[in-house]
Amino acid sequence: MKIEQIYTGCLSQGAYYIESNGEVAIIDPLREVKPYIDKAVANKAKIKYIFETHFHADFVSGHVTLSKETGAPIIYGPNAKTNFEAIIAEDGQVFELGDISITVLHTPGHTMESSVYLLKDEEGNDHAIFSGDTLFLGDVGRPDLAQKAGDLTKEDLAGFLFDSLRNKIMPLSDDVIVYPAHGAGSSCGKNLSKNTVDTLGNQKRTNYALRSNMTKEEFIKEVTKGLLPPPQYFPLNVKMNKNGYDDFQEVLQRSTRGLLPNDFEALANNSEAIILDVRTQNDFAKGHIPRSIFIGLNGSFAPWVGALIANVSQPILLVTEKGDEEEAIKRLSRVGFDQTLGYLKGGFNAWKESSKEYDTVNSISVATFKEIIAGDDVTVFDVRKEGEFLSEHLLKAKNTPLDYINDYLTQFPEETTFYIHCASGYRSMIAASILKSRGVHNFIEIKGGFKAIKEANIEVSNYLCPSTL
Repeated sequence: MKIEQIYTGCLSQGAYYIESNGEVAIIDPLREVKPYIDKAVANKAKIKYIFETHFHADFVSGHVTLSKETGAPIIYGPNAKTNFEAIIAEDGQVFELGDISITVLHTPGHTMESSVYLLKDEEGNDHAIFSGDTLFLGDVGRPDLAQKAGDLTKEDLAGFLFDSLRNKIMPLSDDVIVYPAHGAGSSCGKNLSKNTVDTLGNQKRTNYALRSNMTKEEFIKEVTKGLLPPPQYFPLNVKMNKNGYDDFQEVLQRSTRGLLPNDFEALANNSEAIILDVRTQNDFAKGHIPRSIFIGLNGSFAPWVGALIANVSQPILLVTEKGDEEEAIKRLSRVGFDQTLGYLKGGFNAWKESSKEYDTVNSISVATFKEIIAGDDVTVFDVRKEGEFLSEHLLKAKNTPLDYINDYLTQFPEETTFYIHCASGYRSMIAASILKSRGVHNFIEIKGGFKAIKEANIEVSNYLCPSTL
């Protein structure tokens, strides 16, 4: 028996390759399916099943393409309804895989079709669960993403989740291994662990949602407390996962179109395309195409694209480093953004060499900022998440989380200079690009963000542990 977790940091997502005696099951595959097929071929094995734990909201799964390429059936738990051929399994249904088996445990709560897959080893012993978004390490799936299922409220779904955990998961042995669908950074839960594998016993001891003395009422209150609105692209990804989508190779082929500066500019002017610059924040600050939006590949690229651009049908024109074109298109497609019209051939250097107008971001070092803040009454905006801000922040700062930056536009001064920062510089540069695209230019970005501010011994609020907020 072989179990391999294939973790994608940009999405904080875990897919799984399970092999036994020449037969393979894939759980929650990413959209680009060639790596799974290549792995099976290299092992002289055949992909027999494709298991989906639920209809994913934060990424487009590779289930449809992988089934088309291999002939393996797609399997969902009870209540799932798809517009493509799939096996809708019964609760407790067993699927044989080589010398092992996988049992469907229907665990409604995160969504109504959510299911956990229990793997039994060659001796028939419970070995591992692939818990999808039902159980994370340190948390459970948020219960507010499937409220359109009839008249269900998030409290109703949280109640179902409580029952699912108590009746299906917690009775399992402590030595059962937990393989979740996501880790820290995902918007599918509130307080996910950075770890990606654990034992169920340790989760029973440490996961707040699995406390043995917890009542259903307490669970519902704690699980629904502090939920931020889900990113707007979530329901669009669910729709693609239910209805199907274009194969990734088709998307890649039509999107990998190099455009010279004049053609790039003409297409930008004559279409509704967003110019998306995916280089580093430092390169963007030094020079970029006016009104372009920065979201760098070197950070949590795909989730931020989904959260800030939101509409997966939005046409996009790319500015990348040479050689990063396909990577950017691939990561966009993972969250359903398939309408890339092309990329700037020769990159930003080609734009500059053609003598076209470009813009910069005014950034200063934290040492310079320390001198300024000591002598002046300055206005500072912190674009980190609310929890980060409440935990610790610059005393003079106001919190305007990047996720909802458009909601705060009226708070930014129209004429006087103000300053912006995040944790280390990635998010503040995204915010800077959005502000500039909205015609706001009277700001200065603080290089290095809050990390540099603390290191410079600038006064900040007393630290509060995030778990107490």
